[in-house]
Amino acid sequence: MLKKIRPGWGLLPVVIFLAVWELVARLNLVPGELSFPPFSVVVLEFYHLTASGVLGDNFLTSLGRVLIGFCAGSIAGIAVGTVMGWVENANKTLHPIISLFYPIPALGWLPLLMLWVGINEMLPIAIIFISSFFPVLYNTVTGIRNVDKQYIQVARTLGASDTRILATVVMPLALPNIFTGLRLNAGMAWRVIIAAEMVAIPTGIGALMMRAESLIRIDIIIVCLIVLAVMCLAFERFFQYLEARMTTRWR
Repeated sequence: MLKKIRPGWGLLPVVIFLAVWELVARLNLVPGELSFPPFSVVVLEFYHLTASGVLGDNFLTSLGRVLIGFCAGSIAGIAVGTVMGWVENANKTLHPIISLFYPIPALGWLPLLMLWVGINEMLPIAIIFISSFFPVLYNTVTGIRNVDKQYIQVARTLGASDTRILATVVMPLALPNIFTGLRLNAGMAWRVIIAAEMVAIPTGIGALMMRAESLIRIDIIIVCLIVLAVMCLAFERFFQYLEARMTTRWR
């Protein structure tokens, strides 16, 4: 009996949290100077924003930017990381440069990119590219360089070329590290895009939050935050699923 009930227990804390939220707001337990809408009001506002198309338009705009920037940054990070991890001279040459730029927060590039790129669609995409590129690169380099050298030596002994070893031995064994970088940065891409849109872009979820803030619409802000949380979780779970499917046989 316990085994049948146990899978649903994960929803219980969420239900309790939402019930407490509703009661606290309805009973006006929050200080008067703070606006704290009940959960039911937030759900109603979510419906209105969705029905009017406002939420959908801004969400799709942000989603498109995230997908383009994240995919481009991740592909570039994997490509450069593979070269650095496999070719020692490339690692010695590029590592000092990468180490110099990596600590700079992605949003730290915003003022410079606003001057170089301008305030247009390329600005948030460029910031997401930067936020995705460096962590994925580091995880790729780490994964490749941590592959047991005995596997490589055995493959060479059997007559495999360096290209074949990289494609069939090294990269599959490095996949868990690469997916770790992808999974961690999937959520980071959404956090970066929200911040960029709030500062410089007139469209997207971040811009919608800023307009709601100017109108003191806490319910709309919470709706946007919920959408952000759901997307971060969805992206992370997607890469968890993809990692499990692609690395099971190698693990």
